[in-house]
Amino acid sequence: MRIDKYLWCIRYCKTRSIATNACKKGHVKVNGQVVKPSREVYATDKIEFRKDQINYQIIVNDLPESRVGAKLVDIYRTDVTPKEAFEAQELLKYSKDYYRKKGTGRPTKKDRRDIDDFYDTPEEDKS
Repeated sequence: MRIDKYLWCIRYCKTRSIATNACKKGHVKVNGQVVKPSREVYATDKIEFRKDQINYQIIVNDLPESRVGAKLVDIYRTDVTPKEAFEAQELLKYSKDYYRKKGTGRPTKKDRRDIDDFYDTPEEDKS
């Protein structure tokens, strides 16, 4: 089975063309070698690929006939991705929140409200 079709069948890529483009860009390695989309995959091959800034590592157990349901994916692959890869993704998510260099671009809606609250001080009663 072709590597792009395998990645699509085990639901790592939403469409087969996305899997093909990932192979063309060099995001997919089989047994440590960058591969083309037409590369054949066999049982016991180790596949490494990059998706959403995570380097996934899977071992091929068996080849499916066609695209399989989400519950049946574990029959055809073993995920050996280290947990550190997912932890790094969580840290990246937190670092992207509220990240905007000072003085660049226009203020967000929240920034404008904070500025308005800062300048709108309660008026003192002058009686």
